[in-house]
Amino acid sequence: MVQRRFHLDKSIRYYTTIHILRYLPPKDTEDSFPLRAVAAKTPIWKAIADSLRSDLAEGRYASGDKLPTEAVLAERFGVNRHTVRHALAALVEEGLVRTRRGAGSFVAATPTDYPIGRRVRFHENLIAAGRRPEKKILALEERGATQGEAKALSLAPGDPVCAYHGLSRADGHPIAIFESVFPSVRLKGIATALQCSESVTQALTAVGVSDYTRASTRLTAVRATITQALHLQVTEGDPLLKSSGLNVDVAGAPVEYGRTWFAGDRITLTLEGGQG
Repeated sequence: MVQRRFHLDKSIRYYTTIHILRYLPPKDTEDSFPLRAVAAKTPIWKAIADSLRSDLAEGRYASGDKLPTEAVLAERFGVNRHTVRHALAALVEEGLVRTRRGAGSFVAATPTDYPIGRRVRFHENLIAAGRRPEKKILALEERGATQGEAKALSLAPGDPVCAYHGLSRADGHPIAIFESVFPSVRLKGIATALQCSESVTQALTAVGVSDYTRASTRLTAVRATITQALHLQVTEGDPLLKSSGLNVDVAGAPVEYGRTWFAGDRITLTLEGGQG
């Protein structure tokens, strides 16, 4: 019987099972061939991560796309799912991939620059960033103003307001959910205008507000609730950027009090002059 000695040189930083397998006879296992085929100094998970990284760089998967399941990737590379999971974890750490519990792995979108100054316009901001803007109405309701809303809009608590709940998308991918509140008496017909318009700016123009500016903005970091996570396709508890803002017309009268929750990894908020 031939004896073999294995020596771990101090200059080698790691010693994986691949080195041992090079000296073992082949086995009829699912992983035996792929393991022997990979260079001895390259961990299997790293080779898989490199391959997936190349797929992303070549545009095989676009931002927001769902990657194949662990089972499919395991079949593609001829390894077990644990090895695939290790590779995906490395891409998550690099910010290239994000995971959502129970939904799978997705290509992380490049954060969109979103300036917040005296003139905040969702559609204009996204177009300037080279993105395609889109808004989806989740709900429109007429109700009484809460105490906080009344204070912001210079109303009395309980005064009628139009609450607009919606989802904002960039290139078809969700980036934010929002709730905007408008004074119904001051802006007669605002509910219908919001229903028929592509943007808040168009709706305000339709009810006689020729121009408006941002009077105040407050930014806070919060955790996604389960319902917010479902809309934004993130995991419950993921970080969100919450923006609370008040818009006023040319005479200084409040026309919109809004709160927006941005997916933290998809938006870069930039404060311009006059905001702080």
